[in-house]
Amino acid sequence: MLRIVLVIVALLYGGIAQAQSIDAALDRLAADSFTETEAAIGEIATSGAPNAQAILEAMAGRRLLIAADKRIVYTDASGATFNAGTGKATEPVSGASPVRLNNKLRGVVEFAIGLLRLFSPDRQKRLEAAESVFKSKDLKALPALEAAIAKEADAEVKTAFVATRSVLLLAKPDASDADRVAAIEALAARGNQDALGQIRNALPALQGDARIAAEAAVARIERKQLFISGAQNIWYGLSLGSVLLLAAIGLAITFGVMGVINMAHGEMVMLGAYTTFMVQEVFRAYAPEYFGLSLPIAIPLAFLVAGLIGVAIERGIIRFLYGRPLETLLATWGVSLFLQQTVRTIFGPTNRDVASPSYMSGSFDLLGLQITYGRLWIIVFTLVVFAALLLLLKRTALGLQMRAVTQNRRMASSMGIRTPWVDAMTFGLGSGVAGIAGVALSQIDNVSPNLGQSYIIDSFLVVVFGGVGNLWGTLISAFSLGIANKLLEPLAGAVLSKIFILVLLILFIQKRPRGLFALKGRSVEA
Repeated sequence: MLRIVLVIVALLYGGIAQAQSIDAALDRLAADSFTETEAAIGEIATSGAPNAQAILEAMAGRRLLIAADKRIVYTDASGATFNAGTGKATEPVSGASPVRLNNKLRGVVEFAIGLLRLFSPDRQKRLEAAESVFKSKDLKALPALEAAIAKEADAEVKTAFVATRSVLLLAKPDASDADRVAAIEALAARGNQDALGQIRNALPALQGDARIAAEAAVARIERKQLFISGAQNIWYGLSLGSVLLLAAIGLAITFGVMGVINMAHGEMVMLGAYTTFMVQEVFRAYAPEYFGLSLPIAIPLAFLVAGLIGVAIERGIIRFLYGRPLETLLATWGVSLFLQQTVRTIFGPTNRDVASPSYMSGSFDLLGLQITYGRLWIIVFTLVVFAALLLLLKRTALGLQMRAVTQNRRMASSMGIRTPWVDAMTFGLGSGVAGIAGVALSQIDNVSPNLGQSYIIDSFLVVVFGGVGNLWGTLISAFSLGIANKLLEPLAGAVLSKIFILVLLILFIQKRPRGLFALKGRSVEA
């Protein structure tokens, strides 16, 4: 194995002038001999053939086949068959047997694949190869890694290569103290948990300057990780706060204007999520190539569906119960049970699959923080919805009438405002916003008939803490509760942190019954 490794490293270091024929190597494979196979692996790895890596990966996965006529073919992950000599697709071969490998040859193949990836034109594959060597600490890769560092032009990839070389130097028994100190400094500059783990693992065997440098590096990385952990929890708190704000903002409108405790608010969220599911099903069936448009189209549809159902509930039930809060609470609770059972009957009790479009999938690193695109889009979407509601309340006739009714219903009525119409529109608006919240929540939670029940209590907490009917109070309340939850969870656990926050809220409401930002007006102050 060592001979093959040295040959591969030497050729990769010197560079391969042009692609060479691998016919001789394929003939060796057809001989079905471990000795010939070992030589063939080296020849394929250093041939420069465009499909060399695909052949070796197929060999590792037992997908490199010897046909009855001694032709060598391989299949890819999808099952398509290719001629190993030409790399072109060919007909499937019946009766073919996979190229045999023993444990020694499997190691040679995996190592050759890793080295090829270090020199791959694809930067992502080079990064993955560096990460693989970083974790395996295979000292045999050190010469190739040195060659890759010398050739690498991409700054990010080169940094990854240097960090990987540092791990190998720390693991190398005969490395000098100067090399180890330099390696420790390179890992400290990387500053993540992997680097911290590698330095800690090497620490017991280090002496002198290398040990002092390692201890200082561990302390430095731990401080950095503590800061990153706190920042990451704040990001999680903002993410949770945006979800709470979306779920609660519609309730803040209806509760503030009408004084109605709407226990069916969570079901409006659930209806928005199921609307998203139905829109995606239509796209899957009739326009799968435009699936990325499913969410933008689901947003107005969810608003309309939930809003119209909200208007129907207000006109059909709630308008007969104004001034009777207990009856209103019981009636809307009954409506919530009815809606849950209706959805359960139509769609079934199991979770429904709502997929994320490509632009909401994946994540990126920001100064050590892992930011997912899905959560980022939800935060942006929440702030857009909040800004739109502010504009509606401050710059439209309906918003003016809603604010008037909130502050003094009887005076607004005496000024000619149709308060029943305002109530219906307000309830429809609050329900429609809840439906929009369901679109967002479908991307991060299970879409089931019980979806809304997970958010109704938290929504009421947000509204009461921020101040009934005050949108800015709702915004600050949602993000405050979200961040507090996520900062307390690592210390006390998810359940105890919620209990602790609930107790603090109760104590706060004792001192400020109207919340953070109390509304002004004769009616609300009476």
